[in-house]
Amino acid sequence: MAHIELRNITKTFGAKTALKGLDLEVEDGQFFVLLGETGAGKTTTLRIVAGLEKPTEGTVLIDGVDVSDWGAAERDVALVLQQYSLYPRYTVRENLEFPLKSKIRKVEPDDMARRVDRVARTLRIDHLLDRKTDRLSGGEMQRVSIGRAIVRQPRVFLMDEPLSALDAKLRETLRTELKNLQMNLGATFLFVTHDQVEAMSMGDRIGVLDNGRLVQVGTPSEIYGNPRNTFVARSVGSPPMNLIDGSLSGGLAVTDAGFSLPVAASANGAGNGRPITFGIRPEDMFLDPGAPAEAAVHDVENHGVAKIVTLRVGEGLVRLTTSARDRLAIDEQVRFSWDPEKVVLFDKTSGLSLRHNT
Repeated sequence: MAHIELRNITKTFGAKTALKGLDLEVEDGQFFVLLGETGAGKTTTLRIVAGLEKPTEGTVLIDGVDVSDWGAAERDVALVLQQYSLYPRYTVRENLEFPLKSKIRKVEPDDMARRVDRVARTLRIDHLLDRKTDRLSGGEMQRVSIGRAIVRQPRVFLMDEPLSALDAKLRETLRTELKNLQMNLGATFLFVTHDQVEAMSMGDRIGVLDNGRLVQVGTPSEIYGNPRNTFVARSVGSPPMNLIDGSLSGGLAVTDAGFSLPVAASANGAGNGRPITFGIRPEDMFLDPGAPAEAAVHDVENHGVAKIVTLRVGEGLVRLTTSARDRLAIDEQVRFSWDPEKVVLFDKTSGLSLRHNT
């Protein structure tokens, strides 16, 4: 497989800057996910690694070799897109065989048959080999599209939101299959998505992109538990982290929403009176009749094993999770608190976590 490194990549399209000074490293055999909103620069990054775009500035290295001037075919990478890019009049077998018939890396017939059969069994499409691809479902077509990449045995797999066009249940199934496939192949995957559930469930490491800049890189647990700024805090987690403005006063978070709750002693160094945004995950908040803060129930979402409760506090809203057994009525007055050790402090002006700013 391969180790990928991008050094100081900038890409402009006319007056628009798509990427700004991007440094990125994907280790050999790693499943790396680039997470970002539409227009963040995810696809541009992927196309630069693939050799389909040349960076305006910067260097692309694969296994330590500068490939910035190499074409896509020379880089030996496989690209899987949201659109299936299959030949509709070909059978599944013919589609899988197609990349093995190129002049650059032509494969002998016996080896080709072995590769196609092995990939078809792995992706559970062996019963479809003689069917035309225009008669397949969306999930089957995406499996064939992934199979066309795998059968080539490339150095790197590049995947541009390959699951986004599928229904929710199928996305969940293929997420699991893709991750298992990557682990079984020991392959290097660079996967881009705007879906934070995909990123958290599949990635060994995640890079969060915001307007062409790489904001934070880390494991899913690092990104979730210790976001670098409020953008990352909002981007990861469902429901996302509560972000509540206020300031510190004598070991208390005094919020603009009108409630005060304790914070960990380690937060005291942030300085009393400094404008702060307090971040707290919904699962780190709780209802308790003896809790110091009061709110009204604004909304209740039943998620089976748990409920996500939205509370109205002054002019603001906060969310917490509670047991599915708890019975709550809209506009009911409740009392709540949070785990002081789990509160993340952000500078209100810059949005940067004080943990990363010290």
